Formats: sequence, C-alpha cells, structure tokens
Amino acid sequence: MSGREEDVRIGANRYRERQAIGTSAQTHHDDDDHEKDYEEPVPHPLYEAREYKSWSFWRAGIAEFMATFMFLYITVMTVVGVKTSPSKCDSVGTLGISWAFGGMIFSLVYCTAGISGGHINPAVTFGLFLARKLSLTRTILYIVMQCLGAICGAGVVRGFHPKLYEASGGGANAVSHGYSKGDGLGVEIVGTFLLVYTVFSATDAKRNARDSFVPTLQPLPIGFAVFLVHVATIPITGTGINPARSLGAAIIYNNKHAWNDQWIFWVGPFIGAALAALYHQIVIRAIPFK
Repeated sequence: MSGREEDVRIGANRYRERQAIGTSAQTHHDDDDHEKDYEEPVPHPLYEAREYKSWSFWRAGIAEFMATFMFLYITVMTVVGVKTSPSKCDSVGTLGISWAFGGMIFSLVYCTAGISGGHINPAVTFGLFLARKLSLTRTILYIVMQCLGAICGAGVVRGFHPKLYEASGGGANAVSHGYSKGDGLGVEIVGTFLLVYTVFSATDAKRNARDSFVPTLQPLPIGFAVFLVHVATIPITGTGINPARSLGAAIIYNNKHAWNDQWIFWVGPFIGAALAALYHQIVIRAIPFK
C-alpha cells in the first residue's frame, strides 16, 4: 500500500508547472532547464543540401501531392453536388460542405502526419517555416506539390462532370456580392490564423510531453478548426484559408471573377499564418527569450 501511495505522490509532483499556475514557483521552474520534462525541437537550417539525396524528402513531397489531390477531389465534388442540386433538401448543404473540408483534413492529417507532417496547405507550411520547423528547401517542395495536387484533384472532378462543374462554379473561391475585397481579405486572415494557431498548439512539444493522448488526437482539433472556419466564412469567400485549394480550383474553372480575387486567397492566408506563428512562438511559448 505504501508503494502505491509513493507512486501517487511522485505522479502528483512530476509536472510541477501544473500545481502553481501563474505563480512565482511556476516561473522558477520554467527558467530552469534541468526541470524541463520536454525538449524543444532543434530549429531547422534554412538550407539542407543533403535533403535532395534522401528518399524521405521526396516521399514527403509525394505524400503532400496525394493528400492535396484527394482533398480537392472530395471537397470540390461535394461543392459541385450541392450547387447543382435541384433542391437544398436533396443535398448536404453548406454544413455538409464544411464537414467535407474538415473531415478530409482530419483524415488526411492522420494518414500523412508521420510522413510529411500532413500540411496539405501552403499557409500551414509557410507558418511552420517561419517558426523554423522545416527548411526552405522542404517548404518549396511542399508548396509546389500541394499546388500540383490541387490542380489535379480539381481537374479530375471536371473530367467526371464537365457540365455540372461549369454550372456549379467549379468550387472556385471569390468574394461574394455585398462584400468588399477588404472583407474577403480580413476573413481569410482571421480564418487562417485560427487554423495555423491550432496546428501549432496541437503539435506543441511541451504539450505532447505532458499529455500522452495529444499526438493521437492531433488531427481532430485541426480538422475541427477547418470545419468551423468554413461554417463561418463560406457565405463571404467560399472559404479559402488554403492557397493551393484556391489556385487549383481557379486554374481548372478559369473564370475572370475567380482570377480577379485570387490574390486575396494568397495574401490573406500567408498573413494569417505569419501572425499565428509569431503569436505562438513569441507570446505563448516565448521561444526567443529562453
């Protein structure tokens, strides 16, 4: 019995930061490196020439291509089905579109996280690059493969249903009537901030060290964040928050209105991703001050 009591006592005192949140005791333990029960990932160098010779490097790029391909195929197909349905009661509606986007991110992040990190989004890749969680070479590879995968995914949908695809608008993003370009830019910044901040929080080394269940659940909050952003912003921009998704649909649909607004779906997500990276790294984790 005494042994069990000792185990409980050790378990209670193992993570001291949990016992005195916001007190000087917590600050003291935060400052002492030998008290840490986790290790910060080593920042990646800007350029790694040896990556080109590694199969894992190219495999990760292929994984990003395939994931973004499947992401666009399922989501654009869902949008086409909803937009061309004769009755709203015969389709999944806007909520169903949101679930398709969020559910696919949940599934694909789960499948590819151990291979490429499961970015499936240039904005996510850019945010992680700013936090020095991957090199510039890998960042460029990921973004190129994501865009190619998105183009192919949207292209397959058009190939299957060319008339319905054209009638539905091809799932291309554009600012809706009644909203300004500033409105569209704003919702893309805030929406991407929420997504990328969720990615940083779900993959945080400090949290993973303390909560053994977190790595298993990483895809869930990320997918749910995508779902919530779509619920809120589909009526405004069709919800981009993913430059590859917006580019792929715009190239295949090739409509003037979609191209006129295309810059919003690159500038907005990249600004949102940069803000999320700065907020998490500097304000939340205070990485530069450690």
